[in-house]
Amino acid sequence: MKKIIKFSANRVWRTYVGGKMLDTIEGKTNPEDTHFPEDWIGSIVEAKNVGREHITEGLANVLNDQGESQVFRELLAQDKSRLLGNSEHEEYELDDIPLVKYLDSATRLHFQAHPTREFAQQRLNSPRGKTEAYVILATRDDIKNPYIYAGFQRPPNRAQLKSWIENQDISAIEDCFDKIPVKPGDVFLIPGGRPHALGEGILMLEIMEPSDLAVRFEFERCGYVIPEAARFMNRDIDTALDVFNFDPVPPEDIEQEFKCSPQLVSDDGKGNTLEKLIGPEQTPCFSIKRTKVKGTFKRNNDAFFLGVVVEGSGTMRLGDETVSLTQFERFFCPAHVNEFEYESSEGMQILECYPGGV
Repeated sequence: MKKIIKFSANRVWRTYVGGKMLDTIEGKTNPEDTHFPEDWIGSIVEAKNVGREHITEGLANVLNDQGESQVFRELLAQDKSRLLGNSEHEEYELDDIPLVKYLDSATRLHFQAHPTREFAQQRLNSPRGKTEAYVILATRDDIKNPYIYAGFQRPPNRAQLKSWIENQDISAIEDCFDKIPVKPGDVFLIPGGRPHALGEGILMLEIMEPSDLAVRFEFERCGYVIPEAARFMNRDIDTALDVFNFDPVPPEDIEQEFKCSPQLVSDDGKGNTLEKLIGPEQTPCFSIKRTKVKGTFKRNNDAFFLGVVVEGSGTMRLGDETVSLTQFERFFCPAHVNEFEYESSEGMQILECYPGGV
């Protein structure tokens, strides 16, 4: 099997509409917004879509040495120790691989919240919750003030929120939040438990724990009504309310609470830089690094990662293998490669998504 594994598009049905920018990236003749607004990159997670249980969605496929399509999760399981390697204390498991997505919203997403890892383990029989990060890549030209909602700026009490959810008083819910402006290059970390919603017209790379657990407490958007079983993870509303972190995040604390500032790791003075966007200091769930290449950039690396080329093009060399990389391509780099090399004459930027602790 090749050392560097590339992924093709893996579009996934969701309850909201978007994906026109992803259609453009894929070179489709008539790009449009549909219920396939996400592309799950190297995913080992099955999407949970009520009413579509008969369709396997979310799992990434790759070509094996025989040129046949194979589920990426199965390939990893066959050669786990070589491909994933180990952390400081133990071997990595499949559920240490973060779920990475392209997400392109045409409309504001449903208000939702995700469980923390502790809640998922204790109450949902799941090894992972859903802390998530956003790296903003682009915004649509017709959206003048792109934004997200994150955390309650003016939190309700539990009884109020329960009543608003039961009566779908969305204006009351929305009044609990302030819009947080976003622009390309911004990085946000949304811990499990914090209610949030992504605004319309945003293309992002979303990195999260490998699960599809969500409390969707807004039931209808753009004419689509979420089935009851998909609202509260097939639990009751009181269990769903236990997921929420009601602690206030006042406007003056929003940036400190949710926005992440890049930390420079290395700079060769020739245009090649490595930055840490999110690391163990922010969350144990995953890490994200950003590599900017101009010329040749040699890297030493021990951990596996999922890479996404977000700007420019170039090549990646690993041992005697060299692959071309173009904007928006995605790939997997295995563990224990020791040294690899990026090269780009025009300039290239790669986001590298690692397991937690790296």
